[in-house]
Amino acid sequence: MATRRIERTQESRRLLVAAAAELFAEKGYRQTSFVDIADKAGISRGSIPWHFGNKLGLLEAVVEDQLQAVLTRFARSADEPPGDLLDQVVDFIRLPATRLFITLLAEAVEAGSPIREHYARLHAALRQSVQARIPAKALPAGTSPEAFTVLLVGAVIGVHAQWRVAPEAVDLEAVRATIRALTDAL
Repeated sequence: MATRRIERTQESRRLLVAAAAELFAEKGYRQTSFVDIADKAGISRGSIPWHFGNKLGLLEAVVEDQLQAVLTRFARSADEPPGDLLDQVVDFIRLPATRLFITLLAEAVEAGSPIREHYARLHAALRQSVQARIPAKALPAGTSPEAFTVLLVGAVIGVHAQWRVAPEAVDLEAVRATIRALTDAL
């Protein structure tokens, strides 16, 4: 009996996080209400404060869930070959989580934003994950891995925003080839 209750609680939490992630990506954090999330999840809106305390607690759960999904996707074991970082970075643009991250960015840059700190932690984790995959010897002299990582993450954010606004005008395969050509030229 207790096991079944725990399973239902976990499932409710998972459904709420998934619904909130989708709605935050679509409408933004401030424009999404508890009613919207509860309706989408098919769960009572009273479940949200019970599980997360408040809307900011739900946002924290959404960002953590999406970040872990992205990091897991791009993680590799110690004995696995590095793979192609550029392909992975460009593939990141197509992930549903990326839309969420870009939508939240618009709210995170505003002074006093309740999500600013969470977004800063998200960016730090993304930079750390990317930087861990860059061999120091692959960069030209005078180029720091930290600065290159900031540039690469920033480029992905910019490309993603352009692709979402006008997908017909942004050829992601051409972007991938251009990044590769530029980095090979280094």
